[in-house]
Amino acid sequence: MSLLPTWLRSGSDRALAASSYAGRRSATERAAAKQRTRARTRRQADIREAARAGQAWEEQDRRRFR
Repeated sequence: MSLLPTWLRSGSDRALAASSYAGRRSATERAAAKQRTRARTRRQADIREAARAGQAWEEQDRRRFR
């Protein structure tokens, strides 16, 4: 029997990761999800801005021809 804790023993990195971190998302997956969320938010903001600009143009055009 070894006095070392399981996380300190060599050679069992994969087994340790599989047991200790099972069910947890990796840092890479979390970063990718954050990046996708930021990109989606930016696209939505761009769409809203374009829609507002189009609406403003249309209202200005209507006022011009009244």
